[in-house]
Amino acid sequence: MKTLTTQLSIAVCAALAAGAVQAQTTLKPDGNWRGSIGAGLSITDGNSKSSAFNFNGETVRLTEQDKARIYGTALYGKNDGKESTNLQRFGGRYDYNLTPVLFGFGGIDFERDKPGNLELRIAPSVGLGAHLIKSANTTFDIFGGVGYVRDKFFNATFIDGSSRTTYSRPELLLGESSTHKLTETASFRQSLTIYPNLANRGEYRAVFDAGLSVAMSSTVSLTLGLIDRYNSDPGTKPGVVPRTEFKKNDLLFVTGIGVKFD
Repeated sequence: MKTLTTQLSIAVCAALAAGAVQAQTTLKPDGNWRGSIGAGLSITDGNSKSSAFNFNGETVRLTEQDKARIYGTALYGKNDGKESTNLQRFGGRYDYNLTPVLFGFGGIDFERDKPGNLELRIAPSVGLGAHLIKSANTTFDIFGGVGYVRDKFFNATFIDGSSRTTYSRPELLLGESSTHKLTETASFRQSLTIYPNLANRGEYRAVFDAGLSVAMSSTVSLTLGLIDRYNSDPGTKPGVVPRTEFKKNDLLFVTGIGVKFD
């Protein structure tokens, strides 16, 4: 029973930490800021000791002409006294409608992942997109642009043919996103973005998020989410012989609870 409680507690914590599974923010084109927020704490003791804390938030301002979104996630965890997770992500994006279909955008993302040897990633981007579907129940956008990424590592990492403490490169940005109101209480959203490396042909990053939200009340929702981050060239672990590569794929499948504020 204690093991089951521990597993459920950790699952809820992980869900609250993932932006894709937040209570989905209400979008109304009235120029007011709306958002969602979540936090969680899990502590277990016994044959194994573990603790996890997370915080996440999102705020969105929407009008008929533009959309601004700011988001952030922080997750920290220990397992038997050893740090297992130390991850922070923060970013924002601004969209401006040039025509009823075409829009321009600009954004920036920051990321830190201590177990993954990433001290800081800064990734600004700009581009154009199109609203292919825009209705009360369904939206579907495609977008593309260019960006520039600078990674700074805690320890020198062998990447792109040499040992580096920083790694900068231009990237393309190609993606799609959609939202779907399935019923009066259930909604689904997903996005896929691919970042081809322009400095090292054939290498790329990819980010996929999907989330299903079922409202329990006007503010609280049950959530189910899939979050996948892929990097074709994550580098190799410093000081490890034979050379061992960091994992290319981070995949998380979670359930939990989210809260929104209108």
